[in-house]
Amino acid sequence: MVPRKGAHRWEPIDTEEGTVGGRHRTDELDGGYNPQYDPPPRRRAGRGMVFVPLAGAVALAVLLGVAAYVVVNKNPSCGGGKISLTVVASPDIQPAVQKVAGKFAQSGTSVDGKCVAVSVKAAGSADVANAMAGTGPTSGKLDPDVWIPDSSLWLAGLAKSGAAPKPSGSAAHSPVVLTASKAGAEKLQSAFSPASWTGLMSAANAANPDGLARKVRVLALDPTQNAAGLGALLAGAAVLRQAGGSEETLVGVLRQLSESTVSTPDSLFATLTKAAARIPVGISSEQAVWAFNTKTTPSNPAVALYPTEGTVSLDYPIVVTAKDDATRKAAQAFAADLTSPTGRKTVQDYGFRTPDGKGGSLLKPENGVSAKKPAELPLPDAATVTQLSQAWHQIKLGTKLLALLDISGTMALPADSTGISRMRAVTDTAQEGLKLFPDKAEVGVWAFSDDLQRKGVDWRPVVPIGPLAQQINGVTRRVLIAQAMQQAQVKTTGNTGLNDTLWAAYQKMTKEYEPDKVNTILLFTDGVGNDDPNGGISNAQILQKLKQAYDPKQPVSILIISFNTNKDEDRAQMTNIAKATGGAAYFPQTVLEIRNIFLKGIARRLCAPNCGASAQQ
Repeated sequence: MVPRKGAHRWEPIDTEEGTVGGRHRTDELDGGYNPQYDPPPRRRAGRGMVFVPLAGAVALAVLLGVAAYVVVNKNPSCGGGKISLTVVASPDIQPAVQKVAGKFAQSGTSVDGKCVAVSVKAAGSADVANAMAGTGPTSGKLDPDVWIPDSSLWLAGLAKSGAAPKPSGSAAHSPVVLTASKAGAEKLQSAFSPASWTGLMSAANAANPDGLARKVRVLALDPTQNAAGLGALLAGAAVLRQAGGSEETLVGVLRQLSESTVSTPDSLFATLTKAAARIPVGISSEQAVWAFNTKTTPSNPAVALYPTEGTVSLDYPIVVTAKDDATRKAAQAFAADLTSPTGRKTVQDYGFRTPDGKGGSLLKPENGVSAKKPAELPLPDAATVTQLSQAWHQIKLGTKLLALLDISGTMALPADSTGISRMRAVTDTAQEGLKLFPDKAEVGVWAFSDDLQRKGVDWRPVVPIGPLAQQINGVTRRVLIAQAMQQAQVKTTGNTGLNDTLWAAYQKMTKEYEPDKVNTILLFTDGVGNDDPNGGISNAQILQKLKQAYDPKQPVSILIISFNTNKDEDRAQMTNIAKATGGAAYFPQTVLEIRNIFLKGIARRLCAPNCGASAQQ
């Protein structure tokens, strides 16, 4: 058939759902009805004529992905216009929410005589939380009427800013699990079975590199960007504390995990499937494991490992943030549809559980997961979430550290009953402690006694401050520092120009302060304290100078590790020096205490610069 000449236009079809994507063509030459192309009109009492698309047009619309509807009576309740409802959902659940929104549009739901047009966008939960709190980075303007983050943990974070809204329900649940590749999980049977938070924390403890960490490499999702990562830290910390674990052990775990985070689940699963000397174990949501296996059909699929102690779940709260009454009513109507039995079934079809923990038929071993509901650990309160989040932020800060090594004559004396000298105990410990710092940490070393450079100059730079990974004359700074410690020699007749050295170091670190790092002076000495025959700065003067120089907005803290300091007046002086700068003083009596002392020092990072009174050991 050859089309009849004339000007044509396409007009919307009115249906009970309102104006939709189907179109009919009218011919302006004959008033709109063309018997060659259009079906006969169907009249309705009191209404104009409405046309039904030809079957070919419907087929074309389906192929083009355009909605086409058979004409039904126009819904009078939609005559008042429409309400636009913007829903922002976590990217993992956005496809399921989009599917529910499509069915919601077809249902013809109206609010105050207006139809509801729902648009569903995907945005990272951290982005939206930052936008709502007015803090942190965002990827663009985000102002949803309904927000569905992956976890209520983001709401706990907003509580501090006073911007925390109340959820009106939960769209889905997905347990936080450990995960490994199928091949890796088989290798884990002897080293890491059954899966547990206890085992994970052990493998991630920086203070125990010779334990499970020799076989297992823990990969963590960045908890500042991913609720599964934050949930895992909270669950692991809770299990650790319940078992009597110390704060220093938790710090060791955070320190290690801070160096092995991945930004997204995609990066996590890509790493899990690579062959490695240590078996990689990751942290993920159950749904992410399901999605990786079903959407990408990998040759080495992922396997969800459910911790024996139980786990926390991502709970996908439905947060209505709309301001005006009509939009809020529309949002509540959509939330009701999302949590209806039909909505729940749709969400299950995307690998999620319902809020009561029930999984759909797709949660099965073939997809790397199990439909069995895991034991639940409760989400902690907002204060605990904030505390751990702040701890993570502090531990992630860079390090700038100047170590001061006492090489005066008394450092040749025995450190304890083992007979090892104080010098050797310090240098061996320093080398061990050096392992706790990442390659990007900036570290330098000075030696001090008296008159090391010239009369009255009691210190001598040994290795300049800089990144541990930086190459200097063909070797890294880390290697140079280790070599310097191994080769350190006592100045047999040397005295202890402690105060002059401290003041010179403090001036240097203050002048070269770096705001994105924890700036610290770490002093290794023994029980003698300041012993300078040249005079120099007195004990009273050094305290006065440090108190005047300390700036809480640009804090440079002094940590002191002093062997065999037994006299009360010596301990008091060391403690007061540390306290003047927000630091801490430690007084180990045996070599075995040193490893724990280093962890205590790192733990100071979690409260710096407001750590309160100095520690005394």
